[in-house]
Amino acid sequence: MLVIGVTGTLGAGKGTIVDHLVNEHGFQHYSVRQYLLNEIEKQGLPANRDSMVIVANTLRAEHTPHFIISELFDRAIHEGKDAVIESIRTPGEVDFLRQQDQFLLLAIDADPYLRYERIKSRKSETDDIDFATFIENEKREMTTLDPNKQNLQKCIQMADIKFINNGTIKELIYQVDEKLFGG
Repeated sequence: MLVIGVTGTLGAGKGTIVDHLVNEHGFQHYSVRQYLLNEIEKQGLPANRDSMVIVANTLRAEHTPHFIISELFDRAIHEGKDAVIESIRTPGEVDFLRQQDQFLLLAIDADPYLRYERIKSRKSETDDIDFATFIENEKREMTTLDPNKQNLQKCIQMADIKFINNGTIKELIYQVDEKLFGG
């Protein structure tokens, strides 16, 4: 069983990689975003990025820095299929997954303006923001010394394979297949 974690900046293409692994290679998808949205709904909070950050940080502080990922990893182990866990956000999550067998971390980034256009076009409830807010959200999630908060910069540095996605979906898929499956 292979577990692939995906980290990266907002709108860079994490979902595109996940969709490809699920649809073309039979991976089972485990989404931190969906996990958090379920928690937000249980708590009666608004479904936005601020709520996602608050709930995630609270769960990590109350349990462990890798709590959400370990929950999703346990689900993946129970299923027993190759799995992809989307939205690795803290070094503690990476450290936890590195202790497991057959783990690989992918990171993805792209030009900020291109990423902003992508999030606007997907029209999710957490992406209805202006460019300044987009940049502020990203800054908030890029670095911290608090192990319970997002540190995307460190997670990206810890990745086994890194992708720059300034091109087409086809070009990204080619890069993924080349790096993971040899073409």
